[in-house]
Amino acid sequence: MEDDKQPSAVQQMFGDFAPAFVGFTDDLFDKVWGRAELAPRDRSLITVAALVTGGNTEQLPFHLKFAVQNGLTEAELVEAITHLAFYAGWPKAVSAMNVAKQVFAAPD
Repeated sequence: MEDDKQPSAVQQMFGDFAPAFVGFTDDLFDKVWGRAELAPRDRSLITVAALVTGGNTEQLPFHLKFAVQNGLTEAELVEAITHLAFYAGWPKAVSAMNVAKQVFAAPD
């Protein structure tokens, strides 16, 4: 029987270039996100906040979409970024808001 599982985002980006990195990343992602102590929705909100705070906007499109899949609304995510402007810094929030605007404007 064939494996119908779609390649992960990291597999799509680095599969042929860095297969060990892909394996470690996918394994860690599955182990961390699969833990029962926090709901996926909470993990997504924390992850988006961490990415905004760190200014790591390259991974933000994936995690904003994933957050919506995990039950967060566009309005909640925009509000989280707005709130973070006061704690993470206005420039980081502006950068994140630009990413969010593009992600939420894009057709699915």
